[in-house]
Amino acid sequence: IGDSVIAFGSPLGLAGTVTSGIVSSLNRPVTTGPSSSTGTTSVNSYVDAIQTDAAINPGNSGGPLTDSLGRQVGVNSAIASTGSSLSGQSGNIGLGFAIPINEAKRVYTEIITSPTHTSTRPLLGVYFDNTYTGTGAKVAQLVAGEGAEKAGIPVGAIVTAIDGSRIADQLSAIVKIRSYAPGTTISVTVTMPGGGSKVFSVKLGSSTN
Repeated sequence: IGDSVIAFGSPLGLAGTVTSGIVSSLNRPVTTGPSSSTGTTSVNSYVDAIQTDAAINPGNSGGPLTDSLGRQVGVNSAIASTGSSLSGQSGNIGLGFAIPINEAKRVYTEIITSPTHTSTRPLLGVYFDNTYTGTGAKVAQLVAGEGAEKAGIPVGAIVTAIDGSRIADQLSAIVKIRSYAPGTTISVTVTMPGGGSKVFSVKLGSSTN
């Protein structure tokens, strides 16, 4: 946080543009939903993002975010916005987000090298309770045969930390899980349904969906 970064891309169609800023935050839970302008995005994307104040606009997505020496640290992916411009596209307000390069590298390597040219994502093996409003992410249902069930996490448990990182809500839980590679063993701290805290060691599953 505070390190200088440079964003490359073609914002608003202006090819070969660079903007500079700093890393504003790390491990920022970000979700992007269906596109309001095109409707082409049908599912949410979850990113354990690098936040930057380098100017990122439509057209920067997919371009590199580098450090001051030109080493790529992320892939520009999203911006926060309070409204729309006259062109109908939202513009930069100093809140840009990039996919960390380690996560991006795992995905593009899988796409290039796998026989089916697809990538996988990690699975904890739970469905979270969308109605839960407390701190943490409450387990509403377990997926049979997946990591959480095998580890012994019960329905009704509330996930409060993953590998020592605090989990504030369902979004931060999903984003944190998605930051790992399938097959990784993680430490999941939960508040048990009957009270008390317990730590489980869970091996993440894999899905291409």
